[in-house]
Amino acid sequence: MLGNGEVVGKLETSWDELLDHGDEPFDISFPPVRGVHPSLTLKTAVLNACDNQDNVLLDSIIECEIAQDTDAGHARFAQYITSEAVSHLNDAIELFQLVLDQCPVGHPDHAAVLTNLAWARLQGYIGKDLHDIDSTTSLFREALALRPLGHPDHPSSLYHLTEALTWRHNKEPAAVYIHESAQLYCELLPLCPEGTYLRSIAAGANGVDYVIRACNNLPTDASDEGIHLRRIVLDICPLGHQHRPRALDKLARAVRARFDRHGTIDDLDECIQHRREAVSLCPEGHSGRDTYLNNLASSLLSRFDHQRKSYDLNEAISLYEEALRLCPVGHKSRAFSLGNLGGTLCDRFNQRSDIDDLDRAISLHREALTLHPPGHASRDITLNNLALALNTRYDKSDASEDLDEAIDLYRESLRLKRHDDPERHVTLHNLSSVLCSGFTQTQKNEDVEEAIRLCQESLEALPSLHPSRYFSYMRLQKAYLSRYRVQRKSADLSLAVENFRLASRHPTQGFPDRITEAIEWARQAEVHQHESALEAYQVCLELFDNHVMTRSSIISRREAATAFRGAQSLPVDAASCATRHNDLHRAVELAEQGRGQQWSLASRIRTPLDDIKSASIPLADKFLEISKHLSNAQGTAGSADRAAADRAAVRYRKLTEQWEAAVAEIRNLKGFSRFLLPPSYEDLQAAARHGPVIILIASQYSCGAIIVPTSGEPHHVRSPRITLPHLEKLKEDFAMAIQHTARMRPEEPRKKLRVLLRIVWDEIMLPIVNALQHDLKLRHRSRIWLCPTAAFTSVPLHAANPFRMKADRSGPEPCLEDIYICSYTPTLSALIRSRQTVKTHVTSSFAVIGQSQPGAGQGRVLPAVDSELELVHELVPSNVKFTHLSGDEATQAGALETLQQNTWVHLACHGKQDHEQPYNSCFAMRDKPLTLLDIMENNSPEAEFAFLSACHTAVGDEETPDEVIHLAAGLQFSGFKSVIGTLWVVNDALAKHIVEAFYEKMFEDLEDGGVMDCTKAAWALNNAADAVKKKKVPLEQRIVFVHIGV
Repeated sequence: MLGNGEVVGKLETSWDELLDHGDEPFDISFPPVRGVHPSLTLKTAVLNACDNQDNVLLDSIIECEIAQDTDAGHARFAQYITSEAVSHLNDAIELFQLVLDQCPVGHPDHAAVLTNLAWARLQGYIGKDLHDIDSTTSLFREALALRPLGHPDHPSSLYHLTEALTWRHNKEPAAVYIHESAQLYCELLPLCPEGTYLRSIAAGANGVDYVIRACNNLPTDASDEGIHLRRIVLDICPLGHQHRPRALDKLARAVRARFDRHGTIDDLDECIQHRREAVSLCPEGHSGRDTYLNNLASSLLSRFDHQRKSYDLNEAISLYEEALRLCPVGHKSRAFSLGNLGGTLCDRFNQRSDIDDLDRAISLHREALTLHPPGHASRDITLNNLALALNTRYDKSDASEDLDEAIDLYRESLRLKRHDDPERHVTLHNLSSVLCSGFTQTQKNEDVEEAIRLCQESLEALPSLHPSRYFSYMRLQKAYLSRYRVQRKSADLSLAVENFRLASRHPTQGFPDRITEAIEWARQAEVHQHESALEAYQVCLELFDNHVMTRSSIISRREAATAFRGAQSLPVDAASCATRHNDLHRAVELAEQGRGQQWSLASRIRTPLDDIKSASIPLADKFLEISKHLSNAQGTAGSADRAAADRAAVRYRKLTEQWEAAVAEIRNLKGFSRFLLPPSYEDLQAAARHGPVIILIASQYSCGAIIVPTSGEPHHVRSPRITLPHLEKLKEDFAMAIQHTARMRPEEPRKKLRVLLRIVWDEIMLPIVNALQHDLKLRHRSRIWLCPTAAFTSVPLHAANPFRMKADRSGPEPCLEDIYICSYTPTLSALIRSRQTVKTHVTSSFAVIGQSQPGAGQGRVLPAVDSELELVHELVPSNVKFTHLSGDEATQAGALETLQQNTWVHLACHGKQDHEQPYNSCFAMRDKPLTLLDIMENNSPEAEFAFLSACHTAVGDEETPDEVIHLAAGLQFSGFKSVIGTLWVVNDALAKHIVEAFYEKMFEDLEDGGVMDCTKAAWALNNAADAVKKKKVPLEQRIVFVHIGV
């Protein structure tokens, strides 16, 4: 029988009760002991007399001796426990060893006998009467091996082994013993139901609680084994366990340390998840709440540094503020909280430039420094924090006293840092930075040389993939560049460029920092005319694309796109750079790669898969399935519940990783090596299949146009007298001129507008027309597509007009639309996508959607809308299925459904451009607005043509003009191949003249049963604009409509 010498309960039963069971074996359980049911159960059977055969008799004698010796051993062991007399222990061990000799391997009681001997030896070890623990532990291991999972004594054997390991750790604190104990408890506790005796002793202070405490006291270990241990400890701290918050924090520290080494964002997300739970388990009044608040905020701040999501920064500041309130003057953790909040306010200053944040940060750091006088263990950190804030203020104000103090503080901090301090590299490259600033001010060569040496020292201390190597590279390039500006040695410029390259390509640093460095690389390469400029732009665009792709909602992608100073001009500056290097193929590719990213990213998960299915149906189906999940996951990370938003963002990233893996598989198929890669010039030239595409580039370095012809090489058209400031002024003048026409009578001449359109003709479009006519021999009235960039997007290029008489006075000089049929395209890829999905045989259906009386707050009554809808109805061929949606039926949902179910749509209502958030631009409906976001999510693959008789439907926002985010582009993305939109306010009373002339031209050949053709829209609009001149429609209303698409 097993036991440890302790009387756990007495069994009282009579012989009659025992014999009543007959010959069948049965169990006897002990009654509760101290309110707990013992795990011990007796296996009982009645043995009848047997024949007196020698072997049976011998077995019985041996079994009798085993039982007697075992009982005697337990008796001596019980005496030892009571008296602590070593002689009793020795007797017990001798008897148990004798029994073991009689029960060799294979004997049914071998495991029990091993346990008896091992338990006695363990108690001797605990009582310091024995010193050999290795053989004792081996006995427990051997017993456990004989009692695998499912054996009734498996739990007790697990417990015995944990006890041996725990006591060994207690006397010899080696991590290996406590590691194994934790693993065993993770197996044991699920096998011990609540209320059992084994559970009560295993879950007690000397059992699993000791193991948890011991594990929590181990240093942070970021290895896979160390993190695995932390996961085990968390498993044995279920919800409600007193040690769970600390176990969560310890696991969070381990995965955070791994993130700091390798930069894997999954580790940081997991860290935040655990720290959120720890905070939730420590409500107001909990003694450790301030610590857990600080820890969560620190992790959020790291993620902000890695991804630049503003809500992480805001939440971190909020948490740090609460933590500081919990640490009043005199609190032991006040200096820690002061430093944390101060550092984060510096980060917010760098985002918002609010000087109050910076001044408060410096004040907080100064208070923290008074709490860390000389000799304090954390003084070096506090010195570093204050120096960083002062250096930030110096960068803003050029106050030399701030720089001098920062240098002194960094030097003192570095003196206090041990050479083996894992954070020493931070102070090294921070001191390097201020020394560079000092060199710029004083030009003392020793300052810049020390700065370079400090960065090199920091690199020597860091492994090759450590994320902080990025900062060492970044500080090095600044040092070399500073010295180059003074000494003009080309070697320094080359070294600066090499460190730009290393920093922007460092794989474990987050995209935001790398993008910032790549943008600066491109800028400095332009300033110093270095040959690496094109490479820098390429790196910028690649990083930018990867960064924006990580965002799980359309709006957050735009936020990411607008977060970088100088990033908006990257595509045009890159194209300009390639043009200046006479590489027009590359210029077209870069302009396309960097523009319309929002549409490009969204379209990737709507990629047609017919070609892929011909190569691999399973892979095409897999890609389609992941793409659907990815599409459905978009927009789910905007929850006010930050924990839920984090989980949604992690799910989205996991889907993105699966999607990227599927793309990589597809690229391995023969003929698909460039699947979803940025298109080459040869790919993009397909946009010019039915007429040349003119890309108008507006860069700070040069302005001009690139003509992509139907075949052959691209053609560069210079605009020597047009610069970016000229274009910005022209754009502003157009806006003012259009506003001025709103106050004029229709018959009044539009003199200002005519002057501006003449400038557009003379300075911009005439050189392009000359190239089309003379160099490309493009025929009169051919189609052309305009693809404007940057400031060009706000200029009505299609309306360019000389407004002059011919030299022979025979009539006016032709304008652009007299010579060619003009259309616009947001990007070349958008035009290619529209062409790929045009159906030659489709059953057309036509719907009119109108709202003359929009819901509250959406605009005034539009009295001409209903008559416009009737007019369109009259002009649509009678054999075409027609749907009319207006009045109370023209709701947001009704309009969406109508857009999806019809191939041709005419929409007449208020249109509103949202300048701050272009995705909220909308059409006014009866109940609520129909937004651009609604339209983008409304996939209409069969759609063909849409006429948007509403204001501001084809003009993007000021902040990201090259993203071309407007309602007309949204309809094109959702499936409409050909769209007519508007550049400014439409007069609904005058619009009907354009509408009437347009549809008359569109349908003039359909009386004999022809098919409606959306590719005629540009031609019909061109003719309509000319026709309404006779109806005295003013100039701005004749040119307000533009055609986009095929």
